[in-house]
Amino acid sequence: MRVNLRRLAQNGFTLIELIAGIVVFAVSLTIVTGLVASQSRQSIDPIWQVKGIELGQSLLNEINAKAFDENSDRAGGNDRCNELVTCSVSANLGVDSGEVRESFDDVDDFHGLDATGDAIKNSLGETIAGPDGNFYQGFRARVSVFYDDNADGINDDDLNQDGTLDTGVLVGNQKLIRIVITTPGGDDISFSSFRTNF
Repeated sequence: MRVNLRRLAQNGFTLIELIAGIVVFAVSLTIVTGLVASQSRQSIDPIWQVKGIELGQSLLNEINAKAFDENSDRAGGNDRCNELVTCSVSANLGVDSGEVRESFDDVDDFHGLDATGDAIKNSLGETIAGPDGNFYQGFRARVSVFYDDNADGINDDDLNQDGTLDTGVLVGNQKLIRIVITTPGGDDISFSSFRTNF
């Protein structure tokens, strides 16, 4: 059987055709890889959001379980601050002298809390560990607590009811707790709750 070499040479690919094919394949692969990579990045966002919501809700529950004020009756009596004793003035909201995270005993002790990664702890002061180390690595939790008796969501520490600047002596019967959780992806998840003097 005779093989016609001329016919075989005519059925093959030229060098230019091979190069053009490689370029088209490379461009197609780049486009597909770009689409898949962006989708894989977005697939972690819901997991971060769920973890952020769990962290925010946990902090909110812990804060709401504390006393209204440092001067409140912690024994569960009938006396509230602002009746027999005055609640803390706005300038004194925040961590009380000598207190650490696990000994916070009233709502406004959490004011100014700003923790990230390993500094995010539970109510016992323990780092929350997961299977890969810190469960909240890359997360940030910020808490602010302020008087908001008119329930408008604006920090009454900045302006008194008459519109003048507060000099740090504001006292009220309702505090707004505001928590902002930032995920590793940069999304902010906000939580708010009112705590009244009862």
